[in-house]
Amino acid sequence: MSDKSWLTEFPQLERAQLVEIRKTLDGAYRSFSREYGDTIESFFDPLLSFLIWFEKLLLATPWWLVIAILAAIGYVASRSWKLSLGVVLSFLFIGFFGMWDNTMRTMSIILVSTLVAIGIGIPIGIAMARSDRVQRIVTPLLDVMQTMPAFVYLIPVVMLLGIGKIPGLIAVVIYAVPPVIRLTNLGIRLVDEEVLEAATAYGASPMQRLFGVQIPLAMPNIMAGINQTIMMALAMVVIASMIGVKGLGQPVLKSITNQYFTLGLLNGLAIVALAIIFDRISQSYAKRSQQHLGGRS
Repeated sequence: MSDKSWLTEFPQLERAQLVEIRKTLDGAYRSFSREYGDTIESFFDPLLSFLIWFEKLLLATPWWLVIAILAAIGYVASRSWKLSLGVVLSFLFIGFFGMWDNTMRTMSIILVSTLVAIGIGIPIGIAMARSDRVQRIVTPLLDVMQTMPAFVYLIPVVMLLGIGKIPGLIAVVIYAVPPVIRLTNLGIRLVDEEVLEAATAYGASPMQRLFGVQIPLAMPNIMAGINQTIMMALAMVVIASMIGVKGLGQPVLKSITNQYFTLGLLNGLAIVALAIIFDRISQSYAKRSQQHLGGRS
């Protein structure tokens, strides 16, 4: 290779050097997995137990009671009988085409993933809103989490914990948590300074301002973040099925590998129905909470 070859070919590491770097990193992660994998897995045992219990609860509950509870939740959130009717018809469609059990399994992991994401995301969003330094540190991490291909999440999680519910849940949470963090941060930062000054003038402590003023006023943004987290969790269902997460994703994956068009279409429509139901319920609740705040002010 001539001295001027770098003008036409991008300078890069030799293949042997690249292989050595990959071997070193892979070996280090495998050593970490062997050393701490069991400890980390035992840390998630309570979450696994709760997830299994919740899934069994949904599967054991009579179908008509599940539909009635979901329709009631839809009505309480939106005060709309049309939404409740849509919930009933959607789940009747799901049950009629034999997708009830898989839908309950999908609902269990989506709801638990959303609860975990909310439990992690809202405190981090609050910390970002209260500290510019925390925001500067967390924002690049969120950028990576949102732009990294979802399949890449599966590699380290599976190497560390194997396949099953908990690796799938962790992958779903990593993929779905950024919106609730970002919108919690945004909502709190958008609270009017004059309102905070008035609360301070009345003798409110920082914690009283946070829980009595900032979080209630930021609730529409926080609910929008929760809504997007649910949507992204549902979008991860098919990918999570690749590592053993049972539910609507597995028939879709099966239909892709075996070219079963109708199987994939029906289960895909069931996922769409869940997404629309959760979207409408969370959006309706956010609008009602915003109107309530507007009425109080």
